[in-house]
Amino acid sequence: MRTEIVSESGDPARPNEDFAALALPASGQGGTLIVLDGVTPPRGDAGCLHSVPWFCARLGGALTELSASRRDLTLPEVLAHAIRATALAHADTCDLSHPRTPQATVVLARWSEAVVEYLVLSDSALLTEAPDGTVTAVLDDRLSRLPRSSLATDAVADATVRNKEGGFFTAAADPSVAARAVTGTLDRGAVRALAALTDGATRWTEKFAEGDWKDLFTVVRKEGGQALVDRVRALERADSERRVHLRRSKTHDDATVAYVEW
Repeated sequence: MRTEIVSESGDPARPNEDFAALALPASGQGGTLIVLDGVTPPRGDAGCLHSVPWFCARLGGALTELSASRRDLTLPEVLAHAIRATALAHADTCDLSHPRTPQATVVLARWSEAVVEYLVLSDSALLTEAPDGTVTAVLDDRLSRLPRSSLATDAVADATVRNKEGGFFTAAADPSVAARAVTGTLDRGAVRALAALTDGATRWTEKFAEGDWKDLFTVVRKEGGQALVDRVRALERADSERRVHLRRSKTHDDATVAYVEW
């Protein structure tokens, strides 16, 4: 089995807000893969004493432990338990009802000898490769389908679409969002490799249109996750003023790639 994790901060002056983990084997069989993209809050009071990296470490750690050790739980149940445990860790000191309480996107995959389970919440991506080379993107595309007007400012987004019906959902302090995730199960024989990526890495396809999902997957499989991140960074530097690709909130974003092949 080949495994790889690459995670690079978008700004050396800021901590990386992504999280990635692999557990092999999980409960004596198969494994589990977790990737989180912490949501950078706007400047100002977010109601919490803790940083986004603190939150992602707590949530990611809980997801790793539960998905690896509790095969009796479905992945939505794993996510709900992990969100609840993380919320309890700072409920006494922080305002968890604040729309910008620390939060993250989630990609969670778990496999056994028989099946591959997956869960995707918000705009990170899971790519699966079949034995014949077909690459399928598992996406929660609710954020990309929203009108630009609903995302015009942080205040508008927080008031109208962030973790709201008809908008998009992230893992924050409410365990019920686990039921909003995109989930499914595949036969293990129908999958030979997985790649989980935060949107800082998927920019190569989604923002810069350098290739489709299969092309992106091929870069990771043949050259490694760092090669993909390096390509993204080169494209970002070439358009540092965001004159061509305007729909980027940051010139550089944290970028994480986790890859598993069996």
